[in-house]
Amino acid sequence: MYAIVDIETTGSYAAANGITEISIHVFDGQQVTEKFETLINPRQPIPRYIQAMTGISDEMVSCAPVFEEVAEKIHTILQDKIFIAHNVNFDYSFVNAHLKASGFDLNCKKLCTVRLSRKIFPGFASYSLGKLCHSLGILIKDRHRAGGDTEATVEVFRQLLANDKELLIQKSLQRNSKESILPPHVPREHFDQLPYTPGVYYFHNAKGKIIYVGKANNLRYRVNSHFSNNSESRQKQNFLQHTHAISFQRCGTELMACILESTEIKNRWPVFNSSQKRWEDVYGIFIYEDQNGYQRLAIDRNRKRLNPVHTFHYLVDGHAILRKLIHEFDLCPKLCFLQKDNDPCEGNCHGACEQKESPADYNKRVQEAAASISSKPSFAIVDKGINSEDKSCILVLEGNFYGMGYIPVDVQLTDPISLKDYLVTYNENSYIRNLVNGYAARFPGKVMLFEKQLV
Repeated sequence: MYAIVDIETTGSYAAANGITEISIHVFDGQQVTEKFETLINPRQPIPRYIQAMTGISDEMVSCAPVFEEVAEKIHTILQDKIFIAHNVNFDYSFVNAHLKASGFDLNCKKLCTVRLSRKIFPGFASYSLGKLCHSLGILIKDRHRAGGDTEATVEVFRQLLANDKELLIQKSLQRNSKESILPPHVPREHFDQLPYTPGVYYFHNAKGKIIYVGKANNLRYRVNSHFSNNSESRQKQNFLQHTHAISFQRCGTELMACILESTEIKNRWPVFNSSQKRWEDVYGIFIYEDQNGYQRLAIDRNRKRLNPVHTFHYLVDGHAILRKLIHEFDLCPKLCFLQKDNDPCEGNCHGACEQKESPADYNKRVQEAAASISSKPSFAIVDKGINSEDKSCILVLEGNFYGMGYIPVDVQLTDPISLKDYLVTYNENSYIRNLVNGYAARFPGKVMLFEKQLV
């Protein structure tokens, strides 16, 4: 048995919006055997543009039942049925969220009449309910009202059943099918071609414009995760509604994917990306002198009128840099605030924390350490490539990110000049600079330093 559903709501995502009307038609494949329809009091104002579109006003729902009052009835009708809707993940997310809030668990198989229509009736100009019905000769009564749209969806599904020569409906209901979770407008092939490798993925709208850029250590898993969860968030509904195509670029490592993602966000300014559009270096390493005359390196938030020796965004990167300085210049981890217990100092402390070493001797090494991170080295980060025949390379010249690419495994890395022919140059930003420097500090075994005169 099928439960064909349509709802009207106060907004586009379930986490912050309510249902104003619901209609359910129980369909056995031949005829409708049961109907349930009611206005719902959403307990929040209905935006005026939605009132204009649906004709449902605040006054109309003021005396209607709240969802909790009809939740048991709705759950009884839907349970053990196949949940069908036009853009099923939208309707299902609202109904499931409201049932859960009322103490009911919904566990239904789902079918999306948008995805099925694209496959069974290919070539239509549009698969919106109104235009699809026009193409199929179906008359819609009370458009944008739950009852009218549900009746129309019943007729669409009736025609889908009659024209399903390849048993696509049956295949969509199989356990290993992902048809019920995929965005209604994205071909299944776009998901099937995603590799299990690091890279960057792009969501495109109906006109082909990129609306979201993301990075992944595993492209297949990450893209699927956007749609396979039961999130009620605005972001998921935006992706479901506006994504019409998915493309990707493979990368050798997750670090390269992070760099490419940042570059693409800065270049393309996708509408649904919010992070990295206004990136800033939140933290810094500062020098100050304590009451005993010892200079200390400390991590703190950047503030006006303070001059950090080095800046970064993630605390983990700052800690990695500080540990590296402690090791290379025999600094005291207690005076650098990385060891806060009363145990003996870790590392090669000369006793500054117990005033066994003079401030002058200790401060000299602190200044050398500070100078080392203030300088601008040239180096390459060499790691695995896309296949066994190449290796990845990220090049930094005098402290500035130059570019990245892939080098044949038989090419010897001797100087940065010879590397440039293999690399693609990218515009640097503070996020990329700190990302690369932080990675180099955490994984020194993958770093190849170059002498300045070779640059």
